[in-house]
Amino acid sequence: MVTPEKEQSWIPKIFRKKICTTFIVDLSDPGGTLCQCGRSRSDHLSVAVEDAFGAAVVNVWDCDVHTTEKPTDAYGDLDFMGAGRKPSNFLRLSDRTDPATVYSLVTRTWGFRAPNLVVSVLGGSGGPVLQTWLQDLLRRGLVRAAQSTGAWIVTGGLHTGIGRHVGVAVRDHQTASTGGSKVVAMGVAPWGVVRNRDTLINPKGSFPAKYRWRGDPEDMVEFHLDYNYSAFFLVDDGTHGQMGGEDRFRLRFESYVAQQKTGVGGTGIDIPVLLLLIDGDEKMLKRIEDATQAQLPCLLVAGSGGAADCLAETLEDSLATGSGGSRRGEARDRIKRFFPKGDPEVLQAQVERIMTRKELLTVYSSEDGSEEFETIVLRALVNACGSSEASAYLDELRLAVAWNRVDIAQSELFRGDIQWRSFHLEASLMDALLNDRPDFVRLLISHGLSLGHFLTPPRLAQLYRAAPPHSLVRGLLDQASHGPGTKSSSLKGAGEELRAPNVGQVLRTLLGETCAPRFPSADARDPHGGKGGRESVCLLSEWAASEPSLEASFGQAPWSDLLLWALLLNRAQMAMYFWEMGSNAVSSALGACLLLRVMARLEPEAEEAARRKELAAKFEGMSVDLFAECYRSSEERASRLLLRRCPLWGDATCLQLAMQADARAFFAQDGVQALLTQKWWGDMDSTTPTWALVLAFFCPPLIYTNLITFRKPEEESSQRDPDFEMDRSINGEGPVGPSDAASAAKGPPSGRRGCCGRGRGRRCLHRWSRFWGAPVTAFLGNVVSYLLFLLLFAHVLLVARRPAAPAPAELLLYFWAFTLLCEEARQGLGGGWGSLASGGPRPGHAPLRRRLRLYLADAWNQCDLLALACFLLGVGCRLTPGLYDLGRTVLCLDFMIFTLRLLHIFTVNKQLGPKIVIVSKMMKDVFFFLFFLGVWLVAYGVATEGLLRPKDRDLPSILRRVFYRPYLQIFGQIPQEDMDVALMKHANCSSETGLWAEPPGTQAGSCVSLYANWLVVLLLVIFLLVANILLLNLLIAMFSYTFGKVQGNSDLYWKAQRYSLIREFHSRPALAPPLIVISHVRLLLRRLQKSRRPHSSSSPALEHFRVYLTKEAERRLLTWESVHKENFLLARARDKRDSDSERLKRTSQKVDLALKQLAQIREYDRRLKGLEREVQHCSRVLGWVAEALTRSALLPPGGPPPPSLPESWESKGWEMASRRGRIQGRGSPGPGERQPSNGKKVTIRSQFPHPLTQRNADGAMRPSIRRFLERQAGQGR
Repeated sequence: MVTPEKEQSWIPKIFRKKICTTFIVDLSDPGGTLCQCGRSRSDHLSVAVEDAFGAAVVNVWDCDVHTTEKPTDAYGDLDFMGAGRKPSNFLRLSDRTDPATVYSLVTRTWGFRAPNLVVSVLGGSGGPVLQTWLQDLLRRGLVRAAQSTGAWIVTGGLHTGIGRHVGVAVRDHQTASTGGSKVVAMGVAPWGVVRNRDTLINPKGSFPAKYRWRGDPEDMVEFHLDYNYSAFFLVDDGTHGQMGGEDRFRLRFESYVAQQKTGVGGTGIDIPVLLLLIDGDEKMLKRIEDATQAQLPCLLVAGSGGAADCLAETLEDSLATGSGGSRRGEARDRIKRFFPKGDPEVLQAQVERIMTRKELLTVYSSEDGSEEFETIVLRALVNACGSSEASAYLDELRLAVAWNRVDIAQSELFRGDIQWRSFHLEASLMDALLNDRPDFVRLLISHGLSLGHFLTPPRLAQLYRAAPPHSLVRGLLDQASHGPGTKSSSLKGAGEELRAPNVGQVLRTLLGETCAPRFPSADARDPHGGKGGRESVCLLSEWAASEPSLEASFGQAPWSDLLLWALLLNRAQMAMYFWEMGSNAVSSALGACLLLRVMARLEPEAEEAARRKELAAKFEGMSVDLFAECYRSSEERASRLLLRRCPLWGDATCLQLAMQADARAFFAQDGVQALLTQKWWGDMDSTTPTWALVLAFFCPPLIYTNLITFRKPEEESSQRDPDFEMDRSINGEGPVGPSDAASAAKGPPSGRRGCCGRGRGRRCLHRWSRFWGAPVTAFLGNVVSYLLFLLLFAHVLLVARRPAAPAPAELLLYFWAFTLLCEEARQGLGGGWGSLASGGPRPGHAPLRRRLRLYLADAWNQCDLLALACFLLGVGCRLTPGLYDLGRTVLCLDFMIFTLRLLHIFTVNKQLGPKIVIVSKMMKDVFFFLFFLGVWLVAYGVATEGLLRPKDRDLPSILRRVFYRPYLQIFGQIPQEDMDVALMKHANCSSETGLWAEPPGTQAGSCVSLYANWLVVLLLVIFLLVANILLLNLLIAMFSYTFGKVQGNSDLYWKAQRYSLIREFHSRPALAPPLIVISHVRLLLRRLQKSRRPHSSSSPALEHFRVYLTKEAERRLLTWESVHKENFLLARARDKRDSDSERLKRTSQKVDLALKQLAQIREYDRRLKGLEREVQHCSRVLGWVAEALTRSALLPPGGPPPPSLPESWESKGWEMASRRGRIQGRGSPGPGERQPSNGKKVTIRSQFPHPLTQRNADGAMRPSIRRFLERQAGQGR
């Protein structure tokens, strides 16, 4: 491990200190022993004192000429004794030190992060008390903003003046703060004024240096360092006891930092540097002048006094209109008022040079309201740009993104005077995406940013690399990128760390092949080709560019990419905004819900999982509300929307996505249930009575009567639309392409009910197929067939004897079970979504492994496979000689499994369907209950058996009494005669000595022990108390909770189950087992026939519950959906705007605006009153002049009398006074006074002094007054 001494051993080789080499006598010192550098003669080197000739020639000491530089001897760590805080870094350095080396020392050796902002605090009168609002500005504004934005605060670092107050603010904020980053405060102090600086000197460095920072008397020459700072730069210019020696280095250091780059979310912008002036003496004017010359913006705190108020008033007057001559006089008076000891001419020249760059100055006062300090700083930086070119404001915009201040960006950067272009906003948009700033993303895109040009593959890869290091998404991306067979393409010129993320593999892992988006490969632009090539980086955007699909035509591919990115990284507001801007609104909302819920189950962090579940619920609600809006507009188009395949989500339909996402609320909608009802009844009318359907099923000729009604032709117009065709793969007949659909559309018309008229044979055949092809008929046939199968199974088990060969009934049972096995094979090869004819390696179909996984995901399919496997095992044992009894036992157990399979039929009933869900969920409760019960049962059984029969060695009987007997005792079967010796016959039933109780049928070793039998009875009481009262009531409570939870949402559960049932029987063949084998042979022959025709694979494959749409029809459908999405979002925004919270918020904003305007009105009223007093003063002066002229000998006698004052003026009672040339009014500030923001009166000399005071030093009237009087006399003549 490298010690701090070795890490900083290079510092003396780079950094220097200064030593005075020429003793020049300070003329103000009466003894002549003090040099102008501030040190005495004895403190100088002999060389400096002996140079008498040089000292005689030079009268002014110069730090650059009369000093020499030596290696620094003060650096390391500074430990403030008794402060109880971490040591600070410090360094003694020359004022000519290169700021680049200092910045490198701070960021690399000392370990401070590069700042996002540097606030240099200047001024301060040195008083121990600061105004309250200034303390709040430092503590709640400056320090809090420094922590939130990652800023550096730079002050003098001494325990005096403004540096002391900033240190107190840093201390208070750090004490009150419970977390977050540490505030970095740096002090730049002159070495010659640091008290106890001798303790810091060590040529080899101090690690740490013990610094005594309190207890010494104040002499106002040397000051302690403030212990609240993190680093100190002790600037040595060779002087002692003189302030200001650090100004040059501090300005050069701040100017250098302003040219450096800082990272905001991985990108670089120029570090903004802002000077904050609070109070200050006349020396601060020079400091502000140098800063404006260096193009550093300054923030003036008006009302703090001193230089800040002087510059604020001067800036306010310069922005107002008026004569230049009078304003120069006001400026001189202002300088004299604020700096009575300074040279007015020199200070006025400095102020005028500062005002030449007044765009760098921004004024803030306590009257500006409770704006956050970040807003004030950002406004100051924006004002400092002073240009209409957008390139001048790029850093300010990115800084606003870093601080997440979209309000100030709207008010200052997007006012319309700056000409923004798309490429100007791209870097800021990248920052907004990386730092999760959804409001900025909306703002930038609304101002013309082209998302299609912005989202390139490298940028999308950079967005995915922004995932947190130990998050679920990062783990999945790393696993997909480095896993076998999943190598992704690397960016050009990038290393391993810049490997493009394999997002497609991650989505396939999460969603499977059915619902995962299919991303194009980099080798071949096959939208369905996920094999044989590497995947592209910018997944959907490149697909849209290479293939003119609907996504590309609508320009929605970038929105889809960003939506997936936001969902994976769990950026809630981002994902919602990208969904609002994209297309495929309903399917995208359901896909987002599915992805979020899958990731929530895998998320290891509970809070992150809860946020994903909450966002998934929001997307489910959005899909429900939006589809309801579409369904109210058009039921026909809404049904197409449900059955349309979405290329973004693996060609899955909305119903498939909702089923995978467990979006029960989506299925509960009227539009979805209407479609499911239509699918359930097929071509028959849904109003057909159930009893009529049962009669027609058992008496097929009733199909041709009016007992069975079919839908009218106009109701089927949607299926005959030339722009789209419903899939005809009902009852396992396989998919159809466009050509097949067109031919089906031209099929036999429905005609009238009945079979009379022309074409009777065709219509009768068509009516027959429409009845038996309906899913409800297939369901009824399967129910009847399954009941007959169970009856035959029970007959074989109960009635059939043990023959040498199977009886005909038993053979029929075997054949029946074989047809059931064939049906399960068809469902498994179809992947649970379609039939055997719809499988295969064609585009859009999952591989065999994926289809089998989908099939096994259904619990009822697992039950079917278990039942058939047990049946095969039982039949095998039955036909094997010697294993007949074993086979019969297996078949008896298998009959139970087949019978339980009947529960699946109940899902079609609205009352019984939810009860199945309740039973399945209660099974989980029973599992946890059995865990507690088993622990307690074993504890009790072993203890009682050990106490009762310590000599028994019969293991089967021991196990029976340990487990079985306590289980029966729970239900009340308590064999007291076997446990309580009081009820037994006492006898010695063992050969061993001792007292034993003799139970019935005594055997040696099984006798009951009399020792501690009372403990057995006590354990029995405790066992029954816990088991029967505590655990059973716990089970009842768990059941009650589960029942209430499911029963409250029974409608949702039933409607979701109904879709699964309808989907299953929609794809089943019309014939029920065992006749279903005919349909299987027919499907197999069709499959073989299609495999021989090579052109058949090129036709699009459409599975059941899907609709085929032409590109033009799909375009119109998506446009219609987008229009209703906009209407839905507008209505949602309107409802939110009309909510009570939003109204209260708007009212609060209006009240704040009214208060601000009222304050402005009061300010205007105050100024008008001042102007009125000035006018009154002028009228009084003119009246006095006129009166003086009438009494003067200059006017000839008999002239016209002077005009009299209006009576209204005389009634106001204004009094005139001539006290030092000022006019004082009553009850308010006088005409020469001004009311500043801090509440103190500041007296300003009036522009109209009393004429009697305007005389020369000898008492004579001034020439200007004499000429004025003569001119008035000439006009009177």
